[in-house]
Amino acid sequence: MFLYLHGFRSSPQSTKAQQFRQWLAQQGREAEWLCPALPPDPEQAIAQLEALIEQFDTRLKLVGSSLGGFYATVLAARYQRKAVVINPAVHAGLVLRTAVGPQQGWHDAEAFEFTQAHVDALHAMDLIAPRYPENILLLQETGDEVLDWRTAVDFYRDSHQLVLRGGDHSFTRFSTVLALIDQF
Repeated sequence: MFLYLHGFRSSPQSTKAQQFRQWLAQQGREAEWLCPALPPDPEQAIAQLEALIEQFDTRLKLVGSSLGGFYATVLAARYQRKAVVINPAVHAGLVLRTAVGPQQGWHDAEAFEFTQAHVDALHAMDLIAPRYPENILLLQETGDEVLDWRTAVDFYRDSHQLVLRGGDHSFTRFSTVLALIDQF
């Protein structure tokens, strides 16, 4: 079973989340896909994800994109789980410090306020390095226009890595790595 963690301002309706769900469905495995709508409050998001991990016990693998990759890294450390992180937001508090203020989701018209308290919560969760690097697979495209790909390659230096030239923050080759994610 896979727990897919979407990024900041994203949702279960994201392209990657839906591609992954459809890929599993084509194999008769749609029941193996979980993708909750994560609240903008990092503490609430982590609490929600921890409850799912505890509910599904060891059968759950983490797959996270951008901010979801940050959450997947934090949860992989806490629960010693396998995690695939896609163009992850390394040190998310630093990455999102400029996002303080009113925000709107990508897939709905619902607005929310991202606060300094949210940034502080991300800082409090941050790790110096992945705790179980052998349990993490980094999928990174060098054309990421939002995050510096070199930061992720350095942070996950002891983890498994697939770094592809070009692309963008959406990870344009996602459909080509689904079998790899499944096998990891």
